[in-house]
Amino acid sequence: MKTTIQKLSREELLALLEVYAKNWLAHDGCWFLAAEEKYGIEKAIELDTKSWERFSVAEAKRIMHAFRLPKNGGLRMLEKALEYRLYAMVNKQEAEWENEHTLIFHMRECRVQQARRRKNLPDFPCKPVGIVEYSQFARTIDPRITTRCISCPPDTVTTDFCTWEFTMP
Repeated sequence: MKTTIQKLSREELLALLEVYAKNWLAHDGCWFLAAEEKYGIEKAIELDTKSWERFSVAEAKRIMHAFRLPKNGGLRMLEKALEYRLYAMVNKQEAEWENEHTLIFHMRECRVQQARRRKNLPDFPCKPVGIVEYSQFARTIDPRITTRCISCPPDTVTTDFCTWEFTMP
């Protein structure tokens, strides 16, 4: 007997994937707000950073396994893996090659920051979390990859919400 999910059409499965990604992001936000209410913003960011340190590795490993991405696959595999992250389902992102050793990753639209702006709140200062998140994700794909933040709140952001540079010797 087929489960309900197995009976869904391609369009319905894509819609469900988007619902799952939005729910995951909403849960992440609810968890953070609960931590912030109980412990304050600094402690909540510290806890969030530890959480992303673990989650980014798990997410990268699952992506590599599911899509048979080779270990130590370099920047090309990182580019591909970034397309499979949950964020890719809810945020507009883009990768561009500066040269054969440098990949620039832009978060063109960020659901979290856009929601804060709609509520007239300042951007969430996600840079410390992002540094750990993107570094861990990239290193899991290939430990030779170096990650550098070009811009991310609380930095002043212009057209992109955040921009990351990935390099490899």
